[in-house]
Amino acid sequence: MASSIARSILTRRLHVSARRHALSKFTMPAMSPTMTEGGIASWKKKEGDTFAAGDVILEIETDKATIDVEAPDDGILAKIIAQDGAKNIAVGATIGIVGEEGDDISGADKLAAEAADKPPAELKTRAETEAEPPKAESAPEPAAPPPPKAETKPELPKGERIFASPIAKKIALERGIPLSKVKGSGPEGRILREDVEKYKPSGEAATSFPPTSTAPLPDYVDIPVTNMRRIIGSRLTQSKQEVPHYYLTVDINMEKVQKLREVFNKTLGEKDKSAKLSVNDFVLKAVACALADVPEANSAWLGEVIRQYKKADISVAVATSNGLITPIIKDVGSKGLATISSEGKALATKARDGKLQPAEYQGGTFTVSNLGMFGISQFTAVINPPQSCILAVSATQPVLVPAPEDERGFKVAPIMKVTLSADHRTVDGAVGARWLAAFKGYLENPLTFML
Repeated sequence: MASSIARSILTRRLHVSARRHALSKFTMPAMSPTMTEGGIASWKKKEGDTFAAGDVILEIETDKATIDVEAPDDGILAKIIAQDGAKNIAVGATIGIVGEEGDDISGADKLAAEAADKPPAELKTRAETEAEPPKAESAPEPAAPPPPKAETKPELPKGERIFASPIAKKIALERGIPLSKVKGSGPEGRILREDVEKYKPSGEAATSFPPTSTAPLPDYVDIPVTNMRRIIGSRLTQSKQEVPHYYLTVDINMEKVQKLREVFNKTLGEKDKSAKLSVNDFVLKAVACALADVPEANSAWLGEVIRQYKKADISVAVATSNGLITPIIKDVGSKGLATISSEGKALATKARDGKLQPAEYQGGTFTVSNLGMFGISQFTAVINPPQSCILAVSATQPVLVPAPEDERGFKVAPIMKVTLSADHRTVDGAVGARWLAAFKGYLENPLTFML
């Protein structure tokens, strides 16, 4: 799916070149409806290389996966603007110059320079547009007194928006240069690439932080923040700040699940030795059954409406080397344990390999995060908006519980703690409690899955 999206986007770029027989800008494509920026994982073609239809030109790094961008037609890569490893490139920003074989590519540098210092208008978000001062008011201001132009931007007050080209921002970030200290020479004071490259800290700034200690710094390593990690941080912070979380915890006796799992795995093993049900497979099935009983928990906050879903598309948290990702098992309620198990394993493998397609991780109506395999006794999870709930599943541990039928009056039972994080805007406390009671009932009587 991602390849087809990229193919259609690139088709538009190259078809313009075909009609005009001229170079054209190749911009960062939107690989999904929610993508606002991405990174360049690697270019598969070098400057001057020709490509044929279907060739992979580059790999785009989104917040969730690395996706191939294929060429829909024959052409030539005249110029690469965004190099390998470039991050935080807005959708619509120019990342390269393409043309047709036989085009005069001598103008590629000029076209690239124009693109570097002139971000496309469509990149502006609604918030940026509102924050930008009206042109009618800003136009006469620089025109009135030309002489004090050098003093118009001594230092931006905190919170003031800084206008700079994408390449200027990138260089400033790499060199640790505060853009608020740089005077822009572009239109309306926009900071350009040469402004950042020519910037030199003032004598006062250079001496304002003299070394006061000769103690050696501890050893450390600065790890670059990937686009995926940055988006995860941004969204989780937003969730904790904007979503009114509350938490409900319950203990579940997993004795019957363990016995049933043992029987099922023995039967499955006779047919396929690699087939094996996990505790998480039972958890996912119980989640879907409980959502059918209490559909209010299978909902999303959309501002003006609360959307209640009819099927349980469950997002399963998977840890990868780049960060957390939540592939989705669709319509879990209609599937058996063996199907849930095989689909979950396949999606987890693709997630760790960075090969998930957008349709496999976008959406979802409820999330499950399981840290039981790490021996975690209890934890709380952060809701994945616009979903209303996420279930934190902990390890199953032996616990002494009352047992009137036992002559000792107690016994050891395998107990698993689960904590439901719910959005109070959509799921009231009583509703969350009813859902947990239903979930507990299914796991403590797993034969009800078959009814």
